[in-house]
Amino acid sequence: MKTPIVLAYSGGLDTSVILKWLINKDYEVYAFVADVGQEEDFISVKKKALAIGAKEVVVIDCKEEFVTDYIYPSLQTGALYENRYLLGTSLARPLIAKKLIEYAKDKNITHVSHGATGKGNDQIRFELVFMQFMPNVKIIAPWKITEFLETFKGRTDLLNFASNNGIPVSSTLQKPYSIDENLMHTSYEAGILEDPMLIPTEDMYRRTVSPYLAPDKIFELSIEFKHGVPILISEKNSGKLISGSNLEIFNYLNDIAGANAIGRIDIVESRFVGMKSRGIYETPAGTLLQKAYQDLETLVLDREVILMRSIAAPKLGQLIYNGMWFSPELQMLFAANSSIIKQLNGTINLGLYKGNITILGRSSPNSLYDSDIASMDKLGDYDQTDAIGFIKLTALRLKKQGL
Repeated sequence: MKTPIVLAYSGGLDTSVILKWLINKDYEVYAFVADVGQEEDFISVKKKALAIGAKEVVVIDCKEEFVTDYIYPSLQTGALYENRYLLGTSLARPLIAKKLIEYAKDKNITHVSHGATGKGNDQIRFELVFMQFMPNVKIIAPWKITEFLETFKGRTDLLNFASNNGIPVSSTLQKPYSIDENLMHTSYEAGILEDPMLIPTEDMYRRTVSPYLAPDKIFELSIEFKHGVPILISEKNSGKLISGSNLEIFNYLNDIAGANAIGRIDIVESRFVGMKSRGIYETPAGTLLQKAYQDLETLVLDREVILMRSIAAPKLGQLIYNGMWFSPELQMLFAANSSIIKQLNGTINLGLYKGNITILGRSSPNSLYDSDIASMDKLGDYDQTDAIGFIKLTALRLKKQGL
């Protein structure tokens, strides 16, 4: 009797070969596809998996959940990895893994598989979630199995296997780099991009125009937040208002930011497994919202809270990057951040111009800014003579050092 197994399937070369390899190893394969916003013909993906021999293929729409429960919570904390990376892939993987396990449990299947390599981060992000949500899980990771590695030493072997087994593929030996895409970002790595000095050609980018080709006029918009969630976008020039679901608003921001060249970065990062890797990312809406959140926070949050968040943000970024989304330590930090989410109300005005984001004003019903106190032309509820004692006490230890 064949052993049932759920494969995290993308429709690409690697997972298509793995699907057939698992079938040849006497597994009954259920192909699981998570729609997290990648540009994909899911009907063709499903037909392909069935043609290869999958017992069943399921495509789960995760887009709204991805924005609401993963993208926004991360952005609301200010999480960045190594001060630059907005964690697009890192946010999608735990969602995909969790949904896969839910599907496996529904089918009473305890074996799961994925196509992540033993050199990257995704193997960790998948398997940690697999183990947490199904402690008795049996993970078949072909890229960490000696027999598989000896059979498939490179792309030539994968393509030959696909050809010999009638697996249609669009990949070629000349494929210059790998691409991963979801609502949050599109990433490019490997292949020719492994040379950190190489400058990619403009035709690589899928979601953002070049700053040279972006409009010559600043695009002005306002984002209204309620409890940390963008609920209304207003275009200044046209007067157009955009509202709707979290997904609809996020898609709009992706489009408008990408059209104004917002969100490109080219970085060398530190993988969890220890090596350095070069990645190029397009994160249009995420970059735009990060800037807006940062400005709103300065208006409504106490200075000590802002400081504590700036201290926690790098750790949050590291935990998310390392696949610890459902870990108790990350949940603790999210819980701490939730205490201030209700204060994140207000409107941020922004100008987009050829890859740059300019803050054009801000307002909030929770604003801590008091112009009467801050003004140099008004006394307000502030006694300037109080500053004499304040400075003396602050200087006490400094005076001792001076002596």
